[in-house]
Amino acid sequence: MESGGIEESSVKLLDGFSNYGNSESRWVDGSEVDTMEHKPLPSWSNEGREGYGSLRRKLLKKPKRVDSFDVEAMEISRTQDHHSKDASLLSALALAFQTLGVVYGDMGTSPLYVFADVFSKVPIESDVDILGALSLVMYTITLIPLAKYVFIVLKANDNGEGGTFALYSLICRFANVGLLPNRQQADEHISSFRLKLPSLEMKRALKIKDTLEKNKSLKTLLLLLVLLGTSMVIGDGILTPAMSVLSAVSGLQGEIESFGTEEVVIISIIVLVALFSIQQFGTGKVGFMFAPILALWFFSLGSIGAYNMVKHDITVLRAINPAYIYYFFKKNGKHAWSALGGCVLCITGAEAMFADLGHFSVRAIQIAFTCVVFPCLLLAYMGQAAYLMKNPTSYINIFYDSVPGSLFWPVFVIATLAAMIASQAMISATFSCIKQSMALGCFPRIKIIHTSRKFIGQIYIPVINWFLMVMCIIIVAIFQRTTDIANAYGIAEVVVMMVSTSLVTLVMVLIWQTNLFLAFSFLLVFGSVELIYMSSVLAKIAEGGWLPLAFATFFLSVMYTWNYGSMLKYQSEVREKISSDLMLDLGSDLGTVRVPGIGLLYNELVQGVPSVFVQFLLTLPALHSTIIFVCIKYVPVPVVPQEERFLFRRVCPKDYHIFRCVARYGYKDVRKEDHHAFEQLLIESLDKFLRKEARESALESNIVEDIDNVSMKPKDSDLPADSVTEELRIPLILSRNSEETGTSTSWKPAPVLPSSYLPSDEDPSLEYELSALREAMASGCTYLLGHGDVRAKKNSFFIKKLVINYFYAFLRKNCRGGTASMRVPHTNIIQVGMTYMV
Repeated sequence: MESGGIEESSVKLLDGFSNYGNSESRWVDGSEVDTMEHKPLPSWSNEGREGYGSLRRKLLKKPKRVDSFDVEAMEISRTQDHHSKDASLLSALALAFQTLGVVYGDMGTSPLYVFADVFSKVPIESDVDILGALSLVMYTITLIPLAKYVFIVLKANDNGEGGTFALYSLICRFANVGLLPNRQQADEHISSFRLKLPSLEMKRALKIKDTLEKNKSLKTLLLLLVLLGTSMVIGDGILTPAMSVLSAVSGLQGEIESFGTEEVVIISIIVLVALFSIQQFGTGKVGFMFAPILALWFFSLGSIGAYNMVKHDITVLRAINPAYIYYFFKKNGKHAWSALGGCVLCITGAEAMFADLGHFSVRAIQIAFTCVVFPCLLLAYMGQAAYLMKNPTSYINIFYDSVPGSLFWPVFVIATLAAMIASQAMISATFSCIKQSMALGCFPRIKIIHTSRKFIGQIYIPVINWFLMVMCIIIVAIFQRTTDIANAYGIAEVVVMMVSTSLVTLVMVLIWQTNLFLAFSFLLVFGSVELIYMSSVLAKIAEGGWLPLAFATFFLSVMYTWNYGSMLKYQSEVREKISSDLMLDLGSDLGTVRVPGIGLLYNELVQGVPSVFVQFLLTLPALHSTIIFVCIKYVPVPVVPQEERFLFRRVCPKDYHIFRCVARYGYKDVRKEDHHAFEQLLIESLDKFLRKEARESALESNIVEDIDNVSMKPKDSDLPADSVTEELRIPLILSRNSEETGTSTSWKPAPVLPSSYLPSDEDPSLEYELSALREAMASGCTYLLGHGDVRAKKNSFFIKKLVINYFYAFLRKNCRGGTASMRVPHTNIIQVGMTYMV
């Protein structure tokens, strides 16, 4: 424990049998509170055999672990995780059908504009131009979405959650690379926290882990890389709707006379407003509504493509030969390299396969892509290439020109609807990324609505939704053409893919511990392809490519500023926490009047007494008889099981009646904002904690008596003394040996103590505390909140003052406050102001 921090007493468990009265402090679940030097166990002679069996049985009969309350978790069964969603083929097929309406809309509408953009850079002069471009498109789709995402990246999910932050959380669990220093050893006992690590090449992985943990610059670089990828995903959420809808509506220009650019822009804006207006109904409802339309769209793509191949030129199948890519570059040179910016548009939305994984499942996304999306897209592009072989001048409006005349209007309606649906993929991905970044302390608190009680990953964020809508309308109104938007679109897509490639490579080396040759082959193959595409799209910065860079810079600044300010605030709280000497000097009455009632003091510290507590002592004329420091902490896992969510410990001696509760949430967990349920479960859990503490004390005293009895009965034994010692250590140190060897065997709670080890009902200490707790509850709960103002120190650099005093202060002032999220009556809230100098 840091100097200056308060020494906190908690439930005592014996760790060995030396110094019985000074055993190590532990959390209620048995994990260690602070790192303390372990004293050697006493040497037991072989004479202590008789009584060993009965003593060992008593040691094994530990009290059943009682983790506290699930005070703010939505009533969603934790069995509804992503692996259980794959339980049956039928449910997987149903989810696969639904993914068509959410995940693959963006990629599915790419045939609307890919060849139009490619051949605007490379004029069609021979079959080599068409076959080379087709071969490029075919192998790009095969290499990136199919080989990279379907077979590799999707497997790097974090318990079913995808996206750049999911990869970051995986890395944070294995290596302590988070910048906020609130990680506890107790977090590693969460079942979903532990990683099943293979033993091969563990030494190399641990070496890389140590390097990351010791180098703050590498930690910051890793965080910036994750924030960059997240910012680009949000940028995609802005560009995708504008690009898709504008491309679909522009088909009317060639069909209706006097239908100009202004009319296209107006109709596109109307469609965009309708699209964002229906987001509030949730991903599930939108997915089931959109999935049949997208299924019809992919069927149309495949059937029209096959029709054009048969009617115009079946020999486009020659593009399967990758040599045509070489011929294409040899013939067109620099123009071919420039055309790569249009070719990359065929895989727009590929990142949504991973980012939207939290809404569905790995198997569903794999089934939908391999069985429906991939073959239909190949047929669509081959059909367009076959049409261009006979009509090379039709590349400007190739999609609608290649549609049979009698099918134009039905296809146009479906294409317009599909363009709306295409936007859904990146909108859902944007919501997921914002939620994850908020949970990991990288985005200001904003309102999140969970639209499904079955799948907790399906969310809706009103502020982000309307922000995306406004930005889409502005982009459509300013650019008015898909060509400039396409230049911006490509940069955002390629940057996100490069970030994913880098993070997955790190996961391979650190967590999967893949052979170095295979890991770097993955990085070399996919990284090289993405770098080539990046070199092409970066050349379009002046032609619209600056747009995603501007969006990324804005969101990256917001996220990093919030993370930086939060980290400095936490470090300030740690430095200024109240010392144990001061608390002991105040006495059990804390230098004030203690009146019946429960005070719930929210703070961010996981140990020690927060400095804001002094402000309450100085401000309030009286203080509650029971004080609980509540810390809401997010850990780098998707979901924390209910039974492992809360940790309790006692602060100060018993007569102070001060406790600490650390509530751990994953970045996908839902917090139910019901203060009545909170208070009820609080009392129940605190009651269990007090009873458990009494049982632990009874167990300790009985063990001491049994040890004395065993030592007084010398008998011969075939077991060496060390064996006896190790057997006795096992139930007391909670599988520490397995943790030291790197295994992830799940800890199982021991059975409840027999009645002989339970404290009697006449235990005066326990009865007194329980009666005091009931009296306090009868007087009600009050929420004690600190309204903190964060300011940079006077001797700080100008940049730091600018960031903290203005940018971070602005974000704190306009983000969602604690009182809004808890929905507690104002009469039950007491706030005090406090300034943190960082």
